[in-house]
Amino acid sequence: MLSGLYAITDPQLIPGDALLPAVTAALRGGARVIQYRDKSHDVARRRTQAAALVELCRHHDALLIVNDDVELAAEVGASGVHLGRDDADLHAARTRLGTTAIIGMSCYNQLTRAQAAADAGANYVAFGRFFPSLTKPDALAAEPDLLRAARRALALPLVAIGGITPDNGGPLIEAGADMLAVIHGVFGQPDIEAAARRFADLFPP
Repeated sequence: MLSGLYAITDPQLIPGDALLPAVTAALRGGARVIQYRDKSHDVARRRTQAAALVELCRHHDALLIVNDDVELAAEVGASGVHLGRDDADLHAARTRLGTTAIIGMSCYNQLTRAQAAADAGANYVAFGRFFPSLTKPDALAAEPDLLRAARRALALPLVAIGGITPDNGGPLIEAGADMLAVIHGVFGQPDIEAAARRFADLFPP
């Protein structure tokens, strides 16, 4: 199931009550994984939204991954958590969430970090940014050759992120990406379902 469009929410693009309709549209368009990403400190709202997204993703046979927050992922029964450089330790997350949880790691442009994550039991690794990003304009740049090297070295799913569009995503899949992680390219578009479908159509049936 770790393949296809990996759509990441952004409270600036889809605030408040717009979240569930927007994610529903992305799922209808073919998103296979949704990451709930909200850095705010409104604990009650984040818990309510994450719990609703878990049920929505289950209804669409998709996965709900929580960004950074291991405790929130555990509380709402999410499919797993995505961790960055400054987030919880992978081993601690595995202990809290259990053996069946999906744990992904941001590896930026570093194959050695990805290899360490794989050795520690990560379920997927994410590389990028591959193109200029509206969300993280200062993120480290990665090249498609990194995906090719990771494909040779690692036996787990690879995610590409950063400025990806339906027009530039195809070569990343050809280079080895199993998933394309997208924020603005889905949730910043006037027709979210159509935007998601354009990404979903890049992947083999």
